[in-house]
Amino acid sequence: MKKGKLWKLISFMVITAMLLAGCGGGGQEKKAAEGDKAAAGGDTIKIGFLGAKTGGHAAYGVETLKGMKMAAKDINDAGGILGKKIEIIEEDHGSKVSEGTNVTQKLITRDKVVAIVGDPTTGITKAAAPIAQQNKVVLLSAGAVGTGVVEIGDYIFRDTLLDAVAAPAVTKYLNEKLGWKKVAVITSMNNDYSVGLTKLFKEALAANKMEIVAEQSIQDGDQNFAAQVTAIKDKNPDGIIFTGYYTEGGLFMKEARKQGMKAVMVGGDGLLSDVLMKMGGDAVEGSMVYCGFAADEAKAGEKTKKFIEAYKAGNNGALPDMFSAQGYDAVMLIADAIKAAGSDNPEKFRAELAKTKDWIGVSGTITFRENREPIKSPVYLLEVKGGKFVVKDTVDVK
Repeated sequence: MKKGKLWKLISFMVITAMLLAGCGGGGQEKKAAEGDKAAAGGDTIKIGFLGAKTGGHAAYGVETLKGMKMAAKDINDAGGILGKKIEIIEEDHGSKVSEGTNVTQKLITRDKVVAIVGDPTTGITKAAAPIAQQNKVVLLSAGAVGTGVVEIGDYIFRDTLLDAVAAPAVTKYLNEKLGWKKVAVITSMNNDYSVGLTKLFKEALAANKMEIVAEQSIQDGDQNFAAQVTAIKDKNPDGIIFTGYYTEGGLFMKEARKQGMKAVMVGGDGLLSDVLMKMGGDAVEGSMVYCGFAADEAKAGEKTKKFIEAYKAGNNGALPDMFSAQGYDAVMLIADAIKAAGSDNPEKFRAELAKTKDWIGVSGTITFRENREPIKSPVYLLEVKGGKFVVKDTVDVK
């Protein structure tokens, strides 16, 4: 009996010890996990950069990153947010879609970012967005203008000027300010951007009762446009709506001038490159291109002037472009949403970001529609003068 009682007592003590060890061990593990989590965030709020520092899209990515770093510095110099500093976590996907998805995963799972700014291109943004959406991390593109981006989910945003906003505004300007009544429309049929932009321009032309007197198709990579120019020159259009890219645009206008046409060309930011002037020379003088931002120091507001001056000071006097400005605004939009939410939890500040209305950034005023698509104003209309892009005018968007 004594042995039995002793055995029962020992068994009870062993089981109790095991239970206590299990509870205590779990508590220690939980505390350790919480400690690790706190250490990962620390005194910083991490925002990831998704973009290219090398490869074909590097010009977009490098400028976006410059703007992001400038915003982080301004926020941190002013005391940070919620008692924390902003930290930009940067990677380089090398302009590759597959690497873009890998970088997105790393930023979320390894670096524990609360938001991602990028990608400046539509293709990589669309590849990265489902990953951000699944993990409930805000992704705000500072460049993607194509379709099917924000539709991916309610954590996906962008702060760039959309063609659907710009094309109607510019068309109205051409009609009311420049007196254009009839135009020729040129589309690159193997370029989705061009095909989509032509559709938007045609809708806007119809709404403004402007006549399309000639339509011609080209292909990206074409170098001879004699036939297309011959087909439109006798129609005597007031201007040429060219929806393709800068290489073909420059060559097209060279042929137009060769055949004696006087009309100037207008297009979207697919024409926004110094290559336009290299390919077209004097033939592209007077050509107009719209975009979401241009450094117009004479007309800039106080916030934009300060940004331009700071950028010039850090970049040997060079002026910022729309990618640097939109990268800056992207970080500032996220920071303001975190402040409004009183939390850096994406599930909380995402809702505040979606409420953005008449927000004044360095690249313009931004309002998010219910679907998180931006309405951005003004549209910057640039003109080629003396072989350089200069601001011709700004077009307000209602």
